[in-house]
Amino acid sequence: MPTTKQMDKMAALVGRNVPHKPGLAPGADLPAEYWQALLEDPRAQAGPASSAAALRLDQIPRLLLRVGCRRCARVVEIQKVDAVRLYGREAVWKDVARRLLDNTCAERTGRPEEDGCWPAFE
Repeated sequence: MPTTKQMDKMAALVGRNVPHKPGLAPGADLPAEYWQALLEDPRAQAGPASSAAALRLDQIPRLLLRVGCRRCARVVEIQKVDAVRLYGREAVWKDVARRLLDNTCAERTGRPEEDGCWPAFE
């Protein structure tokens, strides 16, 4: 907890920290420097193939595969050997994980666009 002297000092500084340039309006375009910084970010170069979810089962080095559901907080684990035996070596982990979650999903609403789990790959 700040002392009385520190609180008085902070209160005196409140008016001085106001930005000289006003912020952007809600409908205004972002500055070019912002977009350039986004494009130069190394994470922008990584495509969807760099994600573990997009790998085929034979490309994944882990022995235990785990996927969770963001909707019902359920976690499903399967050994890589069992996943290859059930779905094949060429199966994509994202598709296998969705099948595993959907086979045991507890969130059924009756509408196909709302049914099912929301996978979170770990």
